[in-house]
Amino acid sequence: MESGLETKFCRLGDALVVSDGTVIEGYASLFGACDQGGDVVQPGAYAQSLKALGAEGRAVKMLWQHDPAQPIGIWDEVREDARGLYVKGRILDSVEKGREAAALIAAGAIDGLSIGYRTRRATKNDKGQRLLTELELWEVSLVTFPMLPSARVGQKGEVPEADTAWRELAAAFDAARLELARD
Repeated sequence: MESGLETKFCRLGDALVVSDGTVIEGYASLFGACDQGGDVVQPGAYAQSLKALGAEGRAVKMLWQHDPAQPIGIWDEVREDARGLYVKGRILDSVEKGREAAALIAAGAIDGLSIGYRTRRATKNDKGQRLLTELELWEVSLVTFPMLPSARVGQKGEVPEADTAWRELAAAFDAARLELARD
């Protein structure tokens, strides 16, 4: 992706739904939730970007693991509501990686969404958190590791403790990578 493009992961309880093997919907970002990188997306942060995309006839891309060479579907609906950034779209089963993604989601191996964006406006609060007030949204990806650990996809049973530790470690490494990229 282009230099300066940031990513933010979100894994959400029953908010992520896959039906018919290819239709996916849920929240790619939650307002007011602090992620492991110390960022908090504020309500309205996506409004200008979504308006500009619509005016230009462009759409937010659905990618696999933030790889611009691997589009896997189409987001038919991307909008802000009181909770966060809601997305609904179709994984393309005519694309090999799309079929793989649908199978991994069905098995519970993939349960995260992540946004790819550029920060347009942000401030810091007294806790040192970055309050993101305007973002240029580029893409929403299906991902393995979320950055917002409090948001979970419904599990098909309990998550082993060791698995949780690995996920948290991976998220911590990603947060450190993002912090280094900011400096």
